[in-house]
Order: sequence, then C-alpha cells, then structure tokens
Amino acid sequence: MQKQVKMEEQVAMVGRAFVEHYYHLFDSDRSSLASLYHPSSMLTFEGQKLQGGDDICSKINQLPFDKCHHLISTIDSQPSSFAGGIVVFVSGSLRLADEEHPLRFSQMFHLIPTPQGSFYVQNDIFRLNYG
Repeated sequence: MQKQVKMEEQVAMVGRAFVEHYYHLFDSDRSSLASLYHPSSMLTFEGQKLQGGDDICSKINQLPFDKCHHLISTIDSQPSSFAGGIVVFVSGSLRLADEEHPLRFSQMFHLIPTPQGSFYVQNDIFRLNYG
C-alpha cells in the first residue's frame, strides 16, 4: 500500500512538472516544444490528426495567435500500461491577447520515458470546450 501511494505521488509530481514546463514553453516560445515530440508522436487537435514531431510543431506554430496564456484548473495523472509511461489530463483556460473572454480547453498527454531519464509526448489530444 505504501509503495502504491509513493508511486501515485511520483506520477502526480511528474505530471504536474511536465504540465508547467509544456505550457510555459507554449506561452513563451512555441518553437521549443519540438524537443518534446518524436517522429512517432501523434496529435489530435480539434479532430485533426497529425503524426511526427515536425508536423505537430508546424501545426502548433501556425496557430492564428501570437500571444497566449494558459491558466491550468486541473491536472490528473495516472501510470500507463507502458512501463514508466504516464497519462496526464489537463483542463483550464486559454487567454488570447486580443480576446475579452478566455477559452476553456482540455488536453491529454501520454508521456513515455526516454533512456536519458526524461519524457517525450507520444500522444497529445487537444479540444476546446464550448458551452
């Protein structure tokens, strides 16, 4: 039981650290997100499916706004069936520079450990929440 609690705490800590890092990069220097994706990585962005770090980063860098700020409401993390992998689900608001009202969003990441001790994004699903 104690070991499971420790593992859950570690998974939550890694999930939170990843989320803080990801959205900091997204809000300040989107092009640097490329290091978080691999050739096998997949993104579904509002229903559009992309594969590979180059295509994913091209999509992210071509979004129709320059400045934004993510405000995170919740972060839920679980260990995945892939050894050492972590599934992270995020909800929050996206504030765009010229918009009065923030946009609500949800995003899911499947993180896979690297031999160097970090993680990369294998799966990324993003949706705006309307209504």
